[in-house]
Amino acid sequence: MGTLHAAYEDWKARGLALNMARGKPSSAQLDLSRPMLDVLAGDSDLSAVDGTDCRNYGVGTGLPEARELMACMLDDDPEHVIVGGESSLNMMYDAIARLWCFGTHGSTPWGKLDTVRWICPIPGYDRHFGITELFGIQMANVPLNEDGPDMDAVEALAADPAVKGIWCVPTYSNPTGCTYSDEVVDRLASMRAADDFRIFWDNAYCVHHLYPAPRQDHVKDIARACVAAGNPDRAFKFASTSKITFPGAGISALASSETNIAEAARMMNVQIIGHDKLNQLRHVRFLKDAEGIAAHMAKHAELIRPKFELVERTFGEQLQGLGCRWTTPRGGYFITFTGPEGTAKRIVELAKEAGVTLTAAGAPFPYHSDPDDSVIRIAPTLPSLEDLGQALQIFCLCVKLACGEASNAR
Repeated sequence: MGTLHAAYEDWKARGLALNMARGKPSSAQLDLSRPMLDVLAGDSDLSAVDGTDCRNYGVGTGLPEARELMACMLDDDPEHVIVGGESSLNMMYDAIARLWCFGTHGSTPWGKLDTVRWICPIPGYDRHFGITELFGIQMANVPLNEDGPDMDAVEALAADPAVKGIWCVPTYSNPTGCTYSDEVVDRLASMRAADDFRIFWDNAYCVHHLYPAPRQDHVKDIARACVAAGNPDRAFKFASTSKITFPGAGISALASSETNIAEAARMMNVQIIGHDKLNQLRHVRFLKDAEGIAAHMAKHAELIRPKFELVERTFGEQLQGLGCRWTTPRGGYFITFTGPEGTAKRIVELAKEAGVTLTAAGAPFPYHSDPDDSVIRIAPTLPSLEDLGQALQIFCLCVKLACGEASNAR
C-alpha cells in the first residue's frame, strides 16, 4: 500500500481538475453541428412545408417536417409525434405532471390517489429518479439485466394497481449500455397492469452507436407491441437531439397513441403557443432525414469510440484480480463500473481529492441509495483523450487504494 499511497500523493500534488461526472459531448463533438447555426443564414424562405411562417406564433405540435424527422428516431408515424423544446426530460416531467394533475382518459388523477408507485430498473438514470421522487411517487427497484429489466420482478410489481409506470432506456441504457430484447419488449407490452399504467420509453441513445450497428442494436418498437397486445395507450416514447446537435439548443419529441397525443396536445395548447420553430427548421435542413442523422452520428462515433476503448483497455490492464467488473457497451454514453461491496463512495472521495470529479456514488439508484455501495457511472465523452487517460490512471489508483482499505478492514 505504501507505493500506492506515494503515487496517489504525487497525483494530488499536480492540482488537476478533470471531470467524468456527466454524459456531455466534447467540444469536438459540438463542433460537428456548428454549420447548423448558419443553415438559415441568408435564406429568404423561412416557411415550413405547409407554408407556416416559422418566425411567428403557432403550431404547438411541431412543424410537419420536424415531426417527420423525429418520427424516424422514435419508430413511429409523424402524426403520432409532438415536437417540443430542447429537453426530452422536460417532456417526461410534463407528462407525469399531466397524469398527476388530470389523470388520463377519465382515470383518477394520480395526485388524488393514496399511493402511487413506480418501477425503476437499476442501475438507471438519476434524473429519471429525480422526477418521480419530486412528485412523491414511491420507487421500487428491479434488476437491470443484459437484455433489459428483470421481467419476472416487473410483472409482479405491475400487477399492483397502485403501480403506475416504469422508466425504460431501451437502447444502450444509461448507465449500463444494455439493449432490450424483443422478449422484454413484448412482456412489457402485454403484462397485466392498471389501465393508466404508462411505460416511459426514453429513446435517448437510439442512434448513438459506437460501431456499425447490427440488427440486435435496434430495439423492437414498444408502441406496435402495445397495440398488438391490446394496450395501445400504454407507452410514451421520448427522444431528443441533445447529444446529436447541441444539448442546450436541440429539439425533443414525444410519440404515443393517437388518443394520448390528442389529449397531450389539448393540454399543451394551454401551456404554450408553440416551441421554437426556427430551431426545428434549422434541425430539419441540417440533418434532413434518417440517413442524414446516421451519417452525422458516425462522425460522433469516430470521436468518442477511442475514449470508450481507452477505458476498457485501462481497466483490463490495471484492475484484474480486484473483484471489479465493468460493462463494454456498443453505444450510448456510459460505462458502469462495479467494485467490491462498500468501496464506491470511497473511490469517488479519493478521486475528488486527486482532482477527478465522478458521478456521485449511489446516483444510479432511487434515493441515491446503492445497497451495496459498489456502482460508479463512468462518463468518458467530455474530456480530451489525454485528460481521460490521466483521469483513468487516477481512478484505477483510487480503486486499488479503496480495495486495499476494505480488505484490511475485514
